Amino acid sequence: MSKEHIWTADEVMAQVSSYMNTEHVAQVREAYEFAARVHAEQKRQSGEPYIMHPIQVAAILADLRMDPETVEAGFLHDVVEDTVVTLDDLRNEFGNDVAEIVDGVTKIGKIKYRSNKEQLAENHRKLLLAMSHDIRVIIVKLADRLHNMRTLQHLRPDKQRRIANETLEIYAPLADRLGISTIKWELEDLSLRYLNPEQYYRIVHLMNSKRNQRIEIINEAIGELKDAISDLHIKTEVYGRPKHIYSVYRKMVDKHKQFDQIYDLLAIRVIVQSIRDCYAVLGAIHTHWTPMPGRFKDYIAMPKANMYQSLHTTVIGPEGKPLEVQIRTEEMHRVAEFGVAAHWAYKEGQTDEVQETSNGDRLNWFKQIIELQNNATNADDFMEGVKGDLFTDSVYAFTPKGDVLELPKGAGPLDMAYIIHTQVGNHTTGAKVNGKIVPLDSEIKTGDIVDIMTSQNSSGPSRDWVNLVHTRRARNKIKQYFRKMDREENIDAGRDMITHELRELNFDPKEIMTDAKLENVAERMHYRSADDLLSAIGFGDAAPRGVANRLTSDERAKIAADKQAETEREILTDSSEKNEETQETTAKADAKQSSSDGVIIEGVDNLLVRLSHCCSPIPGDAIVGYITKGRGVSVHRADCPNVKSAEEHGERIVDVEWDDPENNRTNYNADIEIRGYNRNGLLNDVLRMINNTTKFLTSVTGKVDHNKMVVISATVGVRNLEVLNHIMDNVKNVPDVYEVLRATH
Repeated sequence: MSKEHIWTADEVMAQVSSYMNTEHVAQVREAYEFAARVHAEQKRQSGEPYIMHPIQVAAILADLRMDPETVEAGFLHDVVEDTVVTLDDLRNEFGNDVAEIVDGVTKIGKIKYRSNKEQLAENHRKLLLAMSHDIRVIIVKLADRLHNMRTLQHLRPDKQRRIANETLEIYAPLADRLGISTIKWELEDLSLRYLNPEQYYRIVHLMNSKRNQRIEIINEAIGELKDAISDLHIKTEVYGRPKHIYSVYRKMVDKHKQFDQIYDLLAIRVIVQSIRDCYAVLGAIHTHWTPMPGRFKDYIAMPKANMYQSLHTTVIGPEGKPLEVQIRTEEMHRVAEFGVAAHWAYKEGQTDEVQETSNGDRLNWFKQIIELQNNATNADDFMEGVKGDLFTDSVYAFTPKGDVLELPKGAGPLDMAYIIHTQVGNHTTGAKVNGKIVPLDSEIKTGDIVDIMTSQNSSGPSRDWVNLVHTRRARNKIKQYFRKMDREENIDAGRDMITHELRELNFDPKEIMTDAKLENVAERMHYRSADDLLSAIGFGDAAPRGVANRLTSDERAKIAADKQAETEREILTDSSEKNEETQETTAKADAKQSSSDGVIIEGVDNLLVRLSHCCSPIPGDAIVGYITKGRGVSVHRADCPNVKSAEEHGERIVDVEWDDPENNRTNYNADIEIRGYNRNGLLNDVLRMINNTTKFLTSVTGKVDHNKMVVISATVGVRNLEVLNHIMDNVKNVPDVYEVLRATH
């Protein structure tokens, strides 16, 4: 499917007509007409009719040759959330399957939480759990996300980055784990375009600049390969394999390579009829070209967890350049492109059979997801487990009987024991790897034969095993063992800890720790009972100070309200007395008082003035002030979030202005935030640019995320806003810096 092509409803109908019977095409058309009718008055942020989005989602699903119910759900996936249509309406019109798929997609983003982080984690929890009921829910959601990424240019830059980062962290790995590479690659490329546009377009330019040279070499290689396998007399299809921008970017970042050093920029694919033909072609290729050591992978004998199968080899090709070759059958290619979606591919008259096969052949990782959900204490814990255990590189180990187990990279014998069975883990006494006894914290490598030694007389896990295991699953199982063993002791310890915290906060534990309050807090923190909460505190899973704060929230709110009222009375009384005194002693009732920070307060005299550190105002900024108890007037930038908070809480706002911002000679600290791509020398270039403009660099810190994106925070001394803007404009010109902004703490 062309990424730029915008499909019409008629084109989608033509696509489904190419593989569905007349009855099923009619069902799909009915779903489109229903969606077009209920979305008729709605528009997208781009200004186009809303129905264009469901059409494109259905087009993506039709291109995957999905069954009628899934394509119908593509047209209808937003009607319950965005129109007056109910789930029962869908069930009556289109049947239970379509309604359940739409319901699963709708629930993913429906729940609102107090913080963005919590909301994000909860939504992904719902998303992943929905997969355990019907895999088609996630396929529709991936199609929905793909079209949203294709039209991301219509959103604000901050939303673009947030959605792109979420796509790269959650949805692209989901597509990969489900084996749907056609969607995975496009999601990754589009995410990189918004998260690191400079690197994205740089790689695009490099790929385009040498495109003709690569095409010539690939065509020469294809000719040589066809000659090499001509004696085999087997039917083959040979063509150049397109490279994806994100995969090139990851190789450049992870392996610290330049563009010209990446081996598989030159790649061809060979499609044959049978597995025997795959190995025959491999032999012919290795006879014709010299294979590169360590670059052969047999995913046919040992498929990936997402069902991917293929032979990969890299040889010294034409002109002495590395050439990657993939060899697979037509069926393997279909699974490689469409993954688990291939199991739902429509076959006339066999819909039920396909469904049974898919449900019986679900990927093992669904079970791991459910287990993580049951053992997680909250949404963040669950998501960390999913990312850590399911979305990392894998290794494949053998049991002594020859069974293959998939483990996250870095896992050891104890992790493997708990993957086999909880009781195997609990009764582990040692391990052998390739026939040799190894420590329990050893790292398992692909191809290792691991023999877990157990004993029914084992006393159970050791408490320090928690620090030896690598996977969240094993860690949860070990904690669960000790949690059950020590439950009563943990409950008593938890109660003592809360009592201590309440006394530290000057509250009477007898008044606060009532059964009703404990049960209420336990429910709010998603524990089944007050005893479960106390046990978690005693075990160390819940922070006693946080629980004490929840228990006393009402009392502390009342105390804060009383203090606020008292403060307001004091401020008003003090201000009134000062005004009366001023009127009696001087005729300058409207005098302006200038502080040592160069700020003038209108109508108020003799008040301490300080510049707030949360937004660090400087001359030239629009500013406001508000009176604080015991600390005079706090001056903030007019756009500071704390100003709005002060207004909402009834703080007294006063008018302030700069004394003489243009002629000021004092240096003021200003905080700036620099975002860019982390490369060698970036920090030095940024510091050099700052030092060329000001000699007052007070502090600098930096952090790098897993995408190699860097955030540099710097505090500089400047006389006014004009000087600061000059510094920020200069820093923006540093290569690989894409954003510079004022920081607010």
